[in-house]
Amino acid sequence: MSLVLFGPPGAGKGTQAARMIREGGKFHISTGDLFRGAMKNNTPLGLEAKSYVDSGQLVPDSVTIGLVKEVLENNRGQDFIFDGFPRTSPQAEALEKLVHDMGVSPIRHALFLEVPQETLLTRLTGRRLCRDCGAVYHVEASPTAVDGKCDKCGGETYQRKDDSEDVISTRLEAYAKSTEPLKEYYQKKGLFVAIDGQGDPDRVFARFQPYL
Repeated sequence: MSLVLFGPPGAGKGTQAARMIREGGKFHISTGDLFRGAMKNNTPLGLEAKSYVDSGQLVPDSVTIGLVKEVLENNRGQDFIFDGFPRTSPQAEALEKLVHDMGVSPIRHALFLEVPQETLLTRLTGRRLCRDCGAVYHVEASPTAVDGKCDKCGGETYQRKDDSEDVISTRLEAYAKSTEPLKEYYQKKGLFVAIDGQGDPDRVFARFQPYL
């Protein structure tokens, strides 16, 4: 079976998805990773996405769905974790059609990570990434041993443009407007499950296990 994992920026979707992949053998589709890969490689879709990501706006459905479709086509027969996609009701409808038309393992649960906004702001403004290996740190919760230097590879750590406080506010506003309706969409489908995203990552993961 396939799963949808969604929630506001900074809720911990990537952390929990990585654990699900290790223990469940599902194929991970993260639109954030797809966007960054496409932007890094300067693909047509990547260049189109970049201006939206840098300003904290949601990437248009045509770009997002195009990237997801490419991955589905190249990995037929897999069970998937859709991490951060869909973000809107129209995207959810498009994903449902893609899953049906391409014979992808059907979605059994839409798992929503609930985290208070003040916690999200703390998580996002303190997040740092390594430019070389992509390792993720936090200035308070998991800092590097040497400021600005990755513990794993020695690369430079940095703050993403979309993790600055002004952009975060825009992201959360866009989320509330466009993504919250997904709760109602999946509730009507009988797939919605709310998961408390606060606390130690191991405890959060334990809350997911009945649905994996």
